[in-house]
Amino acid sequence: MTSEQQLQAKQPVSAAMAGPYGHPFHPILVTVPIGAWVASLVFDIASHVVDDPAFLARGAMWLIAVGVLGALAAAVVGFLDLLAIPPGTPAMRTALVHMSLNLLVTCAYAGGFFWRHAAGAAGSVGAGMLALSAVSLAVLGVSGYLGGKLAYRYGVRVADEATQAEGYTGAPTGAGGG
Repeated sequence: MTSEQQLQAKQPVSAAMAGPYGHPFHPILVTVPIGAWVASLVFDIASHVVDDPAFLARGAMWLIAVGVLGALAAAVVGFLDLLAIPPGTPAMRTALVHMSLNLLVTCAYAGGFFWRHAAGAAGSVGAGMLALSAVSLAVLGVSGYLGGKLAYRYGVRVADEATQAEGYTGAPTGAGGG
């Protein structure tokens, strides 16, 4: 990747939609589906160890729904970040795999929501539903690794080194140093 391509990948396509330079919205928004889906798996597992599992099964189902909605919001701004990456680069290939895995996981969770909704939440979460959530979360972890690679290795939507250097120049201004 050339220096010009690196600078292109750092700039937002739309600062209003994707976040201003150095402050992308995508990393903020992905915390919603990640948190909701991790919590849903915890609820799934907990539904097997309590006397009245129905409330946990219902809670897991609605956490999955929250995660799907959050994933769709994260996908919109993530797609805008994707548009800033020059085609034919390792960063673009990584971004396409990252996006594909996220879409797969989101579809799996959406399907899991409808499966759960159709089955009702009378007892503990079934083994198939639990397995779907666990596998989906594992794939999400792989995708998250690739997202980290995009930001921390390839610098996609990360401020350039000259801008980052501002945090390391000058004397501290108080007890907090900033």
